[in-house]
Amino acid sequence: MTALLHTIEKETGPNPTVAIIWMHGLGADANDFVPMLQELDLAGLPAIRFIFPNADTMPVTVNGGYVMRAWYDIIATDLGRQEDEAGLRASQVKVEALMARENARGIPNERIILAGFSQGCAMTLQTGLRQKTKLAGLLCLSGYVPIAPKAAAEHTPESLATPIFLVHGRMDPVIAIARATASRDLLVDWGYQVEWHEYAMQHSLCQEEVNDISAWLKRVLA
Repeated sequence: MTALLHTIEKETGPNPTVAIIWMHGLGADANDFVPMLQELDLAGLPAIRFIFPNADTMPVTVNGGYVMRAWYDIIATDLGRQEDEAGLRASQVKVEALMARENARGIPNERIILAGFSQGCAMTLQTGLRQKTKLAGLLCLSGYVPIAPKAAAEHTPESLATPIFLVHGRMDPVIAIARATASRDLLVDWGYQVEWHEYAMQHSLCQEEVNDISAWLKRVLA
């Protein structure tokens, strides 16, 4: 049995019927996106349980082996050249354990959104594309499709019905926007419905993005 990751939970009302599992980026932690809840416009939406998990700590190769919270190792600065497939798959199992806990608490996969920034975005796609049921959505911020050749073969027919929100900064120095647009094009080619936005920002968030997230959540949770 997979040990559950430590999480921070915030509920927008009693008896939530929607869960959003929101994964942080490399070196951050579960607290990273909690303040963003105050910025989202959730008016009119059902009660939501926001779940912010802490990734485990591990040595990260590109950072000289420094131990930090990470969903998987970053082996090379060229993110597509050598990827930590074992780490990605191990973290996928842990995210799926959090989804199963929500199922046990009465929220089906069709009312679960996976969300994440940077590495958390990669984990959102790593996990969401392989589900045997439709999810409420995949909220993908400043990331990419990891182990894309494997995802091409492993994405499920059921997941094609899951809406995807994919955004990136045009001046991102960490993950070049070309990597994100290539991921977008792959997803569209595979048959996903992708809502794409790009912003005049670096590897971060901006107010326009927050507004677009709010509008997307209202569409997919209506």
